[in-house]
Amino acid sequence: MEDLYRMPGHLIRRAQQISTALFTAECAAFDMTSVQYAALMTLAAHPGIDATRLSALIAFDRSTLGDVLERLEAKGWILRGPGPDDRRVKLLRLSDAGLALLDQVTPAVRRVQDRLLAPLASDDRATMIRLLGELADLHNEATAAPLRKASA
Repeated sequence: MEDLYRMPGHLIRRAQQISTALFTAECAAFDMTSVQYAALMTLAAHPGIDATRLSALIAFDRSTLGDVLERLEAKGWILRGPGPDDRRVKLLRLSDAGLALLDQVTPAVRRVQDRLLAPLASDDRATMIRLLGELADLHNEATAAPLRKASA
């Protein structure tokens, strides 16, 4: 069993379980998932983008994102409207309620990040973030939904 417990894939899966548990605990009052938070944060930074661009910016499968967007719209947190050049394209933006929610939930999300890394020494926290970032960047194209970062 020790071989399993030291496999990188197993450890990453366990870290994801822990991260999800911490997110659920800290953000339970907001009835929000981490993917919903990522979508809201991205829409705050890029108002008026379409779902395809949003899915690329958060590295989330486009077809599954449709369900996420339906839930966000049903909760009144986002608005969808036709594009000025092509009315078939639906552009996304945060509603006033979505903006207010994002302000309210952000401290809880920061606590999740702090709690996740708290057991590590300060230098190890920076190393962990750097190595996870490198790993994600180097294997980006291996996923069905690769990250496509926004231009600076």
